[in-house]
Amino acid sequence: MSDALSPGISSARNSAVTEGRLVRTIAIAVAILFFLLFLLLPLVTVFAEAFSRGLAAYFAAFDEPDAQSALRLTLTVAAIAVPFNLVFGICAAWAIAKFDFRGKSLLITLVDLPFSVSPVVSGLIYVLLFGAQGWFGPWLMQHGIQVAFALPGIVLATIFVTFPFVARELIPLMQEQGTDEEEAALTLGACGWRAFWTITLPNIRWGLLYGVLLCNARAMGEFGAVSVISGHIRGLTNTLPLHVEILYNEYNFVAAFAVASLLACLALVALACKSLLEWRHGDELAAHGRA
Repeated sequence: MSDALSPGISSARNSAVTEGRLVRTIAIAVAILFFLLFLLLPLVTVFAEAFSRGLAAYFAAFDEPDAQSALRLTLTVAAIAVPFNLVFGICAAWAIAKFDFRGKSLLITLVDLPFSVSPVVSGLIYVLLFGAQGWFGPWLMQHGIQVAFALPGIVLATIFVTFPFVARELIPLMQEQGTDEEEAALTLGACGWRAFWTITLPNIRWGLLYGVLLCNARAMGEFGAVSVISGHIRGLTNTLPLHVEILYNEYNFVAAFAVASLLACLALVALACKSLLEWRHGDELAAHGRA
């Protein structure tokens, strides 16, 4: 009986192996094709257009005062928004993962809110709040405070758009780690802050760094919300993405792609830092993931 069935079993097994290899090959081919068409090709195009007229034309795009102002503003906004989101992300993730309280589901929903709201809408909300005809605009103008079409408004819009990144990186990590180590520390007499600094923070430091990298990349590349709240004041409230749009609309393609290549380089640096950390600390990251 077994001898009679063995050819059929062997044939089915070979068919399954062949089908598995075919599915794997197709999946790999689709992934590579997607990568080439939608990621690598646009990136190569940006750098090819940026250097199409040589190095002199490329670096001349950054000699303009407007480009330098856009770069300074972009770095300034990121330097302000990322630390705010770092603090918020840690606090929100710690509260959601480590404690049970009334309104917890609402807090989780609020953390995800920027993912579901269009950045343009979020920028418009800040204009309606802090603009000259907004709710708080007249009072702010009376006291000499300008939020809309100035640095504070750009920072607020950027914080709103980017604040889920750190929290969403930390929440599943903290939930997987549980509360056993913190409870043991509290039992041994440590206060809450000491338990956080000596146990919680070291356990999440790599996930925290990933969240900061993602938050920083999004902050520097944000267009929609900043476009609405900034007012597009050239040389004053234009960030690098807005400066790229202006150059492109003026048919200054080389300068537009040159500035765009700078944004791409900043994103690649963030990706390289992430990959380097994974390579140098892969074992420790895996250990934290199993904790």
